[in-house]
Amino acid sequence: MSPRFQLTDLGVPVIQAPMAGTATPHLAAEVSLAGGLGSLGLGAADAAQAAAMMAETRARLGSDRYGVNLFCHRPAQADPAREMAWLDYLAPEFRRAGAEPPTGIAEVYRSFVADDEMLRAVLAARPALVSFHFGLPSAERIAALRDMGATLAATATSRAEALAIRDAGLDLIVAQGHEAGGHRGIFDPDGPDECLPTAALLAELLDLGLPVIAAGGIMDGADAARHLAAGAAAVQMGTAFVACPESAASEAYRSRLAGAQPGDAVMTRAISGRPARGLANRLTALGAAPEAPPLPDYPITYDAAKRLHAAAGGSDYAAQWAGTQAPRARHARRGSAGTARARDLRASAGPRRLPGRPMSVISRPSR
Repeated sequence: MSPRFQLTDLGVPVIQAPMAGTATPHLAAEVSLAGGLGSLGLGAADAAQAAAMMAETRARLGSDRYGVNLFCHRPAQADPAREMAWLDYLAPEFRRAGAEPPTGIAEVYRSFVADDEMLRAVLAARPALVSFHFGLPSAERIAALRDMGATLAATATSRAEALAIRDAGLDLIVAQGHEAGGHRGIFDPDGPDECLPTAALLAELLDLGLPVIAAGGIMDGADAARHLAAGAAAVQMGTAFVACPESAASEAYRSRLAGAQPGDAVMTRAISGRPARGLANRLTALGAAPEAPPLPDYPITYDAAKRLHAAAGGSDYAAQWAGTQAPRARHARRGSAGTARARDLRASAGPRRLPGRPMSVISRPSR
């Protein structure tokens, strides 16, 4: 079946990054209603939760013109000795928060590569775009999603990964530069990483014959226009949308983002077990300390971080994902982010590429 959605269908060539745990059905619907493409990150959800999120998005939007993102990491390999060593290292932090450390941690998220229930939920919901992060699923899963008419995309951090995406028969490549916030989409987190910035990665992928979406460090219309002029078919923006009132970001997260300084967004494995860029805190410092033991596998490490954050609250152990341009998000406060984003995008990228309805819907009062 031919894809039901093309990037040329967008009134605004902007995809809101899926941001598992932060993007909501409300945010995704409002971005799509504004002419961009809203997205849901399903990596932190089980199939039932994902089905509810997709149903709410469709109900708010009145159509299936939204995207979903699926994590395709290698399923976690349990290592009890390594897991206990990490918990022993964090034990003083749990006690500092008034809690005893857990006696064990587990794989909190299932990979899409082994989640048949998630596949059934996505096939039933029929979102317009399905994208993959951390790698690719099997050819059989790709074929099933293709047969229901979805446009298919995947994150690449290198030319080799982009070639794998093309060879798998997908439609779009998301070029994730090293500036990007959240989890790095690298297929093998223990393999080589050139850490290419968005502009350099985009330039490396334009000859592969697929539309390329630029992602990482894109905060306003001037940034978007620069990547569109360089050949990107669209841009993906994440940190720029975190402070919008429709996101699930906590007040602590919003406050830290509003006060972010250059260098505050660091790449760390200490929170989840995979490389991810977020606002530095006590847990990222513990992970970088020379005495830190080897980390458990992803997402088993995440279980420890989530338990520690639940005990302590605040920001010391929180996953507050943000890109290197986080300081430029400080203006994006409740009630102003959408109108400012739309004005910047229209002014910088031009009326031909960014016409029509502004993204002021993002700053409308919640329904």
